[in-house]
Amino acid sequence: MTQTPPETIYLADYTPPNYLIDTVHLTFRLAPDATRVISRIQFRPNPKAENDQFFLHGEGLTLISATIDGAAVTPQPVDGGLTCPVPNAPFVWETEVEIDPAANTALEGLYMSNGMYCTQCEAEGFRKITYYPDRPDVMAVFTVRIEGDAPVLLSNGNPGDTGKGWAEWHDPWPKPAYLFALVAGDLVAHPDAFTTSEGRQVALNIWVRPGDEDKCAFGMDALKRSMVWDEEVYGRAYDLDLFNIVAVDDFNMGAMENKGLNIFNSSCVLASADTSTDADFERIEAIIAHEYFHNWTGNRITCRDWFQLCLKEGLTVFRDQQFTGDMRGHAVKRIDDAIVLRARQFREDQGPLAHPVRPASFVEINNFYTATVYEKGAELIGMLKRLVGDEAYDRALELYFARHDGDAATVEDWLAVFEETTGRDLSQFKGWYELAGTPQVRVSETWENGVYTLHFEQETQPTPGQSDKVPMVVPIVIGLLDETGVEVVESHVFEMTESVQSTSFNGLKNKPIPSILRDFSAPVSVHRDTTDAERTLLLAHDTDPFNRWESGRILVGQTLAKMATDGASPSTQMLDALLAVARDDTLDPAFRALVLSLPSQEDTSASIAASGRVPDSLAIHRAHETLRQAIAQHMQDILPRLYATMQIEGAYAPTAVDGGKRALGNTVMRLLSQLDGGTTAQAQFAAANNMTQQVTALNCLVEIDKGADALAAFEAQWSHDRLVMNKWFGVQVQMAQPQHAAQVAQRLTEHPQFDWKNPNRFRAVMGALAANSAGFHSEDGASYDLLADWLIRLDPINPQTTARMTAAFETWKRFDVDRQARIKSALNRIQSSANLSRDTGEMVGRILSA
Repeated sequence: MTQTPPETIYLADYTPPNYLIDTVHLTFRLAPDATRVISRIQFRPNPKAENDQFFLHGEGLTLISATIDGAAVTPQPVDGGLTCPVPNAPFVWETEVEIDPAANTALEGLYMSNGMYCTQCEAEGFRKITYYPDRPDVMAVFTVRIEGDAPVLLSNGNPGDTGKGWAEWHDPWPKPAYLFALVAGDLVAHPDAFTTSEGRQVALNIWVRPGDEDKCAFGMDALKRSMVWDEEVYGRAYDLDLFNIVAVDDFNMGAMENKGLNIFNSSCVLASADTSTDADFERIEAIIAHEYFHNWTGNRITCRDWFQLCLKEGLTVFRDQQFTGDMRGHAVKRIDDAIVLRARQFREDQGPLAHPVRPASFVEINNFYTATVYEKGAELIGMLKRLVGDEAYDRALELYFARHDGDAATVEDWLAVFEETTGRDLSQFKGWYELAGTPQVRVSETWENGVYTLHFEQETQPTPGQSDKVPMVVPIVIGLLDETGVEVVESHVFEMTESVQSTSFNGLKNKPIPSILRDFSAPVSVHRDTTDAERTLLLAHDTDPFNRWESGRILVGQTLAKMATDGASPSTQMLDALLAVARDDTLDPAFRALVLSLPSQEDTSASIAASGRVPDSLAIHRAHETLRQAIAQHMQDILPRLYATMQIEGAYAPTAVDGGKRALGNTVMRLLSQLDGGTTAQAQFAAANNMTQQVTALNCLVEIDKGADALAAFEAQWSHDRLVMNKWFGVQVQMAQPQHAAQVAQRLTEHPQFDWKNPNRFRAVMGALAANSAGFHSEDGASYDLLADWLIRLDPINPQTTARMTAAFETWKRFDVDRQARIKSALNRIQSSANLSRDTGEMVGRILSA
């Protein structure tokens, strides 16, 4: 039987809701297999509506009864919900439905996680709880009563009356249904308190499973620092008497900003020195900040429709990036952000999944929680701030908060406050929201009679559904250095608005060396013919940390590409440049660690493909191993001293300073392993007093195929800890030699602790397999088949996780014809599987359309 193609939703078809809601009263009578949900909703006609049809979304609900103003009615089932004749005046709609949380393996709506009731309603999960207009522009005040035998009963807002087996909650702030939350279970609180700048006393809690209480202190500290920062930097104070966070093991996302009751994937909130790495601590700090910042940029001001998702997510990512920069240092943070953007978002832009920051259409909104919406969306905020200046940015934000508090806003609303406060015309800038693709900026130069001119040409390649591209507004920060490395022109913004444009510098004695796109001032790729000598000088002397790192990255990246394609050898000049960075103790250790770390093998593959050649994953893997060996041999005289210098005595602290030292020390350890056969890594593994040192040494030993004993010891030590065991699963697959990756992954799926229904554990194995570039693209296609088999199995259980994992195949057209055929066969098998979900079907269809 042929499946009916899913409906495509278009931004252009938006219409206001036909009915608005003033208040919602929900009663939950919890039972694992048969929860009853009674909803009483005060509706009123919307004077801006285009018609009077009454429609409520609903999925998987058993309707028990329905009334209007107390009189029984018989609603008409329709596709996606129900409809019913209603009065042309305010009325009270009441229904009772039954749902089955225990059977809800999709982890969307109300479901069970290890005996705990939990919700996830973004984007469209509330319709799986009760009948409702499940769209973000319908906002209402919620009052909730929970009845059940769980010791802890939580929902949004402030607590109300409570008694044995029941609790009531009231959220005074109108919110859309996607922000609704409920948690009930056997939980223990890690409590604290905060006083806002307005004098409000706020009770804080992080709720966890018994046994996890010792992993909450860092998360609570991060929350309190986030609250202070948002008051000081954005003038936003918290607005309820209580703020709860709950750690949940089974969760598709990282965390969710539900009003007053944030629900977190356990991996994104639980932290301790024994079980968490420096990267974990920084990630937890950023995610806690991100979800808290949503209280204003997402909750108090939400998005009118899901096409405006970037409005809340891009702005909030930008805010959490600012926060992390203030907490840990802006230079390294900016480099990290660029690495993430290029690895994930540029990859999206280059393939069949490319889409604008604000898409014009979608089939399944869950598929658009992407790097383009989040990370590129944040870059747009940063560009806008750079173009208008800090003071104007602050004035625009004040107007935005004042005008749209309690509103469901659009990108047009966002840009309008900047136009009004600055007088700028942002119609061209709006193109960043509407056009997919990464602009390619090509740079040339002329030097005549003391005038140095840079010539810029921008072009954006066609993307799915968009063949013709117009010029973008590109803020390019430029500085100039002389031949000795002295800065002769400080950073200034060149605002490119045309396809071809130039800028000149007068009064220079000698031809300068340009430092272009400082601070990664726009999400573009810059191409300029240059020499290793020039890159070496910038690496040594550029005053901009990002471009200093970028110069080293380009030196190493070009070398890797030549080694993988032409069998070239690394130049002594390049190796000397890296050695100079390693020796420079005046540099931040975290920065040195970034310079001395090789680009990913995926980066090298993308670079080769961009040059018009077909990447060979195994050749790329060999090039990386060879270059790392060459760097280690070139630095062998200083590596032992540098490693010793970076060791920290005393107790572990997740600070930026200590983390930077550990990052550099571990980078050096990886180089030393190329020389001593893993002796240094084995010693570090045995002596480690924190997870950063232990798991990094484990990674190193597995990579050089000497990790068997360490893996056994690690499992014996940590088999009781589900989050640490995710690391154990992941390292074996991601660091496996290419020829063994599929077999290792298959073996781990047979391990007693492999729970394929848990998103974290599934990603620990299958996500790691996709991240092992050479292993995933092994010539025999075994990894393609293995991943496809598991995605076919997972899709009926959890469509969201399945759909996101299909992105592992998105670069398939860059490879040779044999690999393309194998990937296409795997994708066709997924596409033809019985009852394929809308989520996965859309993703596979888009990938195959390449």
